[in-house]
This record gives sequence, structure tokens and C-alpha cells, in this order.
Amino acid sequence: MRETERARARAVIDLAALRANVRALRSKAPGAAFMAVVKADGYGHGAIPCARAAVEAGATWVGTATPEEALALSRKAGLPDHVRIMCWLWTPGGPWREAIEAGIDVSVSALWALEEVTEAAKAVQKTARVHLKADTGLGRGGSQPADWADLVRHARDAERAGAVRVVGLWSHLACADEPGHPSTQAQLDRFREMTAYAQAQGVRPEVRHIANSPATLTLPEAHYDLVRPGIAMYGLSPSPDLGASADLGLRPAMTLTAPVALVKHVPGGHGVSYGHHYVTPGETTLALVPLGYGDGVPRHASGAGPVLIGGKWRTAAGRIAMDQFVVDLGGDEVEAGAEAVLFGPGDRGEPTAEDWAQAAGTIGYEIVTRVSARVPRVYVGG
Repeated sequence: MRETERARARAVIDLAALRANVRALRSKAPGAAFMAVVKADGYGHGAIPCARAAVEAGATWVGTATPEEALALSRKAGLPDHVRIMCWLWTPGGPWREAIEAGIDVSVSALWALEEVTEAAKAVQKTARVHLKADTGLGRGGSQPADWADLVRHARDAERAGAVRVVGLWSHLACADEPGHPSTQAQLDRFREMTAYAQAQGVRPEVRHIANSPATLTLPEAHYDLVRPGIAMYGLSPSPDLGASADLGLRPAMTLTAPVALVKHVPGGHGVSYGHHYVTPGETTLALVPLGYGDGVPRHASGAGPVLIGGKWRTAAGRIAMDQFVVDLGGDEVEAGAEAVLFGPGDRGEPTAEDWAQAAGTIGYEIVTRVSARVPRVYVGG
């Protein structure tokens, strides 16, 4: 018996579903290149296997947040030479030299970053591939419009000196997951203005990009030269406002399961878990599920988190602890070792990550991303 077959819990990742999601998303933006965003260890699914699967389905770019994530991909993933890797979340003193030597595309939002990448490029005697990021209204990373001309001017100076090549102009949308939100059109207008200015100053980007998952699905005018789907690639809807996964032609790739660790009979009035926030209403059967917030199961879903056991939908009884939680079976009988399905695609009537998100008052992104490293990933579908 393999270790994963007798594991305390496991997250099964369906790479065939991921590849199908990539193909479905590419069909929404047929004129744009596709960046597979695999930050945060592929939203909890595993960055390296998911990057490889996405490339098999036609992705020609891979995106990460941190340079450390990008460097790990560059060293370990064995991606084809034509696939570009980009990262964008830099802090002063970051590993610019290593990224440049590895051929990784880097993002620049401010003069300090341009200065650091320029110095690093000179030190390693290589030209850095740079994407200038514009803050078109999200208010996070990116250059403010008032500072854009100065950043473009210094970037052009660095280009003429041979230190950098501005290969991309990009931004990120704030409310594309809310159909009709006025900020989206305002951001697209600002992006068009800021990219036009940079190009008028002599910048010749290979790609302009602003489309995230919801924009890839619903805003063709945002596709430009490259789209950057994240959560949708893993089969989750970016927002209930856009529809469920199936409505969007997507299939969730992760299924989280555990074997029931203990089944026991208890009398009515029996407190369950810390704080006794749940007390059995009568004689019943309790099942112990060996997963908790140490594994990424959100404590905020205590008393509400759904799980499929014995063919029926149950909810966590009382507090979710670090390593385990309890389910009241209502007198039903199952054996220790019976499968408890916390979430999956929903094919067997099991809850989905979105169901857990609603129970915890959060979003599906967080549910899959927070599944911790002590839950082994098992890959199926090639």
C-alpha cells in the first residue's frame, strides 16, 4: 500500500481538469497568449505539476508573485525554453541578479526597483527583461499616473544603456469580478492612456496585459496581448456573481478527503469540542475527521463547515480544532476509515470549496490556497 493510500488526509489534484480549464479559458481569449498563474504553490495545488500541465494545454507564460517562487520554477519545473516566467512582488534588496541570470521577467513599479534591477543587470552583464506596472486604480502595486512619465523616462534611459529591455506594460483590475462595476471601465481607460504614453516615448512591449480570471471570462476588451488567469485555471469561479464553476465551463481540480478516525455513541447533552459550543440534542453517533485548522480547514467554519460522510451532507459539530473536528451523524452508522469528503467538484453530492467559503465567510481562493503542506497532494489525470 502506498503512503498516500493510508495517509491521514489527502488532496487529490486532477491535472486533466486543470488542462481542460486552461483550454476553456484560452478559447475565451483566442488572440492572446496565456499566463498560468501558479503563485502560492499553485493556489495550494502544487506550482510545479500545475505549471507543467498548463504548458501542456497551451500556456506560454507562467506567473508567480515572489522571485523565490519564480526561481524555484526555473530550477525545478523543466519547462520548455519558449515558456516565459514572470514575477512581480519585489522588495528592496531582492534577488535581482539571480532572476536576471535565470532569464526571469521582473516587474517594476517604482524608481527604486528600476535602479536595483539596472545595477544587478550591469553586475551580471545581462539585459533584464522588465514589465512596467501601472496603477490604474487598484491602489496596490504599480506606478501612479502622476509618476508614470518619470518611470518611463528612466526606463528608456536604462534601455538605451543596454541594462534593461521593457518587454511588458501591465496592470491589475480591482472589481472585474463584479459585473458592471464602473471602476473596471475607468481602469481600462487609464491603462489605454498609460500604455499609449509609454509607447509614444519609444517603449516597444512584447505584451500588454491586465486581464485576470474574471476579465478573461467576461471582458474581451481587456485581453490585449496576454491574459493571466489564476483561480479559474484551478476550476473555481472567480465570483458567485459570474456563476458557478460549471456555468463557466470549469471543473474544480482539488478534492480534499480524510478517513474517519473514530466513530462512537454518546448520550444526549454531551458537549462536543472546545468550549462546548455544540451539545448533542439526544443520543447520537459522532465521527471524528482528522483534519483541522493546522491543515487549512478554516476555524471560522466551526459549526457550519460541510462534509460528505456515508453519502450524506453533514456539518462540523462545534469548534474545528487544530488537527480534527467532529461530525454528528444523527444516529447513522459508518465504520472508522469511511471516507469524509470536505470538498471537490460536487459530482457525488459533496460540498465544493465555494460551500466552505460561504461557511467561513471568505472566498474559494482562500479555501484551496490554505490547505497546508502536511496534507499530501496526490496527482491524477496524467
